[in-house]
Amino acid sequence: MKWERFSCLREKEVINICDGKRLGCVCDLELDPVSGKICTLIIPEECGKWSFFGKERAFFLPWRCIKRIGDDIILVEVDEDDILRNDED
Repeated sequence: MKWERFSCLREKEVINICDGKRLGCVCDLELDPVSGKICTLIIPEECGKWSFFGKERAFFLPWRCIKRIGDDIILVEVDEDDILRNDED
């Protein structure tokens, strides 16, 4: 696998291969403080970006769900309901 910078990940669209839905683009990530490895990609929810109570929601995508990182897209396999939560949770 070719090494990439975070700025390159931010330019890629994330597509769920379960239903072909576009989840959005990576805006942030979570790192394991011990190993320094990426454990989660964070993708803001585009449709209905704000919930009823005004909290921003995002997809918190575990690294293990990534199936392929291509030149333009990141293919993932997830159940959308399992990874969507309020950004403050």
